[in-house]
Amino acid sequence: MQSFRTEIENPIVEKDILELERKIRLFREGKIDEEKFRSLRLARGVYGQRQPGVQMIRIKLPYGKATGEQLKRISDVSDKYSTGRLHITTRQDIQIHYVSLDETPALWAELEKDDVTLREACGNTVRNVTASETAGVDPKEPFDVTPYADAVFRYFLRNPVCQEMGRKFKMAFSASEEDTALSYLHDLGFIPQLKVENDQEIRGFKILLGGGLGSQPRHADLITEFLPTDELIPFIEGVLRIFDRHGERSRRLKARMKFLINELGLETFLKLVEEERKALPYKKYPIDAQTYEESKVLPQPEFPLLEEPLDLTYEQWKLTNVLPQKQPGFVSIGVKVHLGDFYTDQARQLADLVSKYAGNELRFTLRQNILIRDVQVGAIPFFYQELKRIGLADAGYDSFADITACPGTDTCNLGIASSTGIAKELEKVILAEYPQYLKNKDLTIKISGCMNACGQHNMAHIGFQGMSMKVGKTVFPALQVLLGGGTLGNGNGRFADKVIKIPSKRGPEALRILINDFEKFGEIEEPFLDYYDRKGQIYFYDILKVLTETETLTEEDQVDWGNEDAYKVAVGVGECAGVVIDLVATLLLEAREKLELSEEAFKEKRWSDSIYHTYAGLVNAAKAILLSEGKSTNSYANIIALFDETFTETNKIELTKTFAEITYQIQNNEPTEDFARQYFGDAVQVFEAISAFREKEVTA
Repeated sequence: MQSFRTEIENPIVEKDILELERKIRLFREGKIDEEKFRSLRLARGVYGQRQPGVQMIRIKLPYGKATGEQLKRISDVSDKYSTGRLHITTRQDIQIHYVSLDETPALWAELEKDDVTLREACGNTVRNVTASETAGVDPKEPFDVTPYADAVFRYFLRNPVCQEMGRKFKMAFSASEEDTALSYLHDLGFIPQLKVENDQEIRGFKILLGGGLGSQPRHADLITEFLPTDELIPFIEGVLRIFDRHGERSRRLKARMKFLINELGLETFLKLVEEERKALPYKKYPIDAQTYEESKVLPQPEFPLLEEPLDLTYEQWKLTNVLPQKQPGFVSIGVKVHLGDFYTDQARQLADLVSKYAGNELRFTLRQNILIRDVQVGAIPFFYQELKRIGLADAGYDSFADITACPGTDTCNLGIASSTGIAKELEKVILAEYPQYLKNKDLTIKISGCMNACGQHNMAHIGFQGMSMKVGKTVFPALQVLLGGGTLGNGNGRFADKVIKIPSKRGPEALRILINDFEKFGEIEEPFLDYYDRKGQIYFYDILKVLTETETLTEEDQVDWGNEDAYKVAVGVGECAGVVIDLVATLLLEAREKLELSEEAFKEKRWSDSIYHTYAGLVNAAKAILLSEGKSTNSYANIIALFDETFTETNKIELTKTFAEITYQIQNNEPTEDFARQYFGDAVQVFEAISAFREKEVTA
């Protein structure tokens, strides 16, 4: 494998990319365990896909923002290393597929030339910080959450606290009480608030903690109605430290924040967070929103003056795709992107359009679309003409016909049934048979290819989850139908009920039954959720039960949507959680690397980072030696306690204090230079004692 070198000016980024290249080379040479290598590449946005030998690359775009230059750079990378197709995710990332592992360092280096990163886009890290795509232009927002989301993203990127947690961690900022960023289903969700004290307006956030989707969805708990903005980052860091220490690490399906809160109880969890305050590098962390806000200048470019088209298609598009902004004289334009897939030729033309005639900024949305911001009202006809020329002028932005779906069995290892295939069929049904729903923005369809809910199916009004069903000896692709989910606003939402499982090929008929019944029996202007509650879950089971009849299934029903061959269950090893098999030697090596990182941070006077690297080195070393004794470890807190029980109390390994006393110094000391130096010295002594014990055991 030819060695790769970067031209990146940022030394931290360059080191990151060169480290990935080095680890790929070691992996190719058989010097790094495959499962351990997986953890490393996932934290660099490199994700194995269903097809062997190629990778999916997830490009991390905080709060979905991209400039014209960045979009062109992403397009260049996609053409050079991938297939020219760009996929927008439900977390405002861009994914490209079919990339060679060996080319990922060069790909990453090219992206960084326009400040685009892959770092921590996957794996057990803080994932992309999402936000309402309307943040900054929303007429209903108390203030623009963009600079706060950006500050959180930058503070925790490469932060040692969140590099190797038990599971991923997701955060979202909503623009207003409408909660369009879905705060209630995130590990941490934030909704902006204003209050007045002594005639002065103070900014803060309503905080929600412990939400999640998946097979066991959980509504986040309201922590506080108002947290001042300068306490935002310290609070998040406290939460992350407790999650890192006490979170489950062995049972993957129980390793998310929501399960930890259920186990400890909310009161106990928050008490632990409060006790962590002393160890935090900042008690308050002011975020400079003013500089960002003052830098925002509304564009006034000259544009071709066009007459508004006198046709129904334009009026439909204008009704559904043009959104008012809080800035007078300007609008945002929603671009409907079918299933989040568009192509580099379209992307480049879109980049030129926003850079020349708008604010040179677009936002990828949570519903897999694009929002162009800061368009002058008079330029609406011109933008329609240009979007139509590009092939991105379909009406129905964020409407019922704008279906959300994950990639499913197209590329994902965990996909059970096709989500994109059924989504396309359902859109056909709506367009052909229910065109009046093109302007309905109060009803949603969301589809996931498995229970992990990347398509957010279990918070939709109508949701479908990919499954399989066995009839005799034959396995058919199937869909679980879920009803009654939705976002209620003000940090509240509801999760859909599982109603019935049907063969996939009957999905379109299920939609027809539901919409026909709603139109026939729904009261005038009655919301779908009220109609669902009034009728009840059993009612919908009864009207859909006809679709479960198996005697009439044919060979055609064995072929999933978008496929040509008969269905086969082929679920691989999921990588969303960074599944890792830890080996003793690898963990001891990693512990040594953590101590080296601690030294490096100390030299750079980053005391808090140095201390946390030291802490991680201690725990990794302890975990390694416990595994050599056949001991099971499911959390960092458990590792610390079990080490003393196994080694210190039995005098197998002699330390100056108990391992817990040494390790938990991190809780009881402020992150000063003196403590960072002393803590590192203690850790080196522990590491040497563990290494000596290990060497003795191996050579015995």
